[in-house]
Amino acid sequence: MDERLQQFESKMQKAIAFLESDYQTIRAGRANPHVLDKIRVNYYGTPTPIQQVGNITVPEPRMLQIAPWEKSLIKVIEKAILASDVGITPSNDGSVIRLVFPEVTEERRRMLVKDVKKKGEEAKVAMRNIRRDGNDYLKKLGKGDISEDEVKDLEDKLQKLTDKYVKEVDKLVETKSAEVMTV
Repeated sequence: MDERLQQFESKMQKAIAFLESDYQTIRAGRANPHVLDKIRVNYYGTPTPIQQVGNITVPEPRMLQIAPWEKSLIKVIEKAILASDVGITPSNDGSVIRLVFPEVTEERRRMLVKDVKKKGEEAKVAMRNIRRDGNDYLKKLGKGDISEDEVKDLEDKLQKLTDKYVKEVDKLVETKSAEVMTV
């Protein structure tokens, strides 16, 4: 790989990584601790991820259990979950918090697939923007440092790189859509 294109490949890899982490937060009927990744609780005045203030387990396929390391955090964690967009009401027994995920309906699954496809399309747009930035960079190089033939060659390589990552996005969309539709 040409070192002049590595910065753009790196950006495309980051876009793929972002899409994968975004997909982890989409719940598809099974309890997944990653749905709590974006939730922060006020821990002694500092916004802290739930994973750092308690132990999260999956005792049943449709249940998450959060055991805070300090009992005083139960109400704080509950408030943070209620304020988030997880859409599940927590219940506690004084020592642990339980999140019971409802069975996902067919209609909800279809909506989730639309969301998966939308996020995939956003990732493809990001890839195309990175390609555009790369082409602009190559055109500037062509005005002085390298020949037109080299610029064309690099533009072709950049297009192949873009195609490779767009295919990867398509695979991720397909995999996640199948996972969401599986009952």
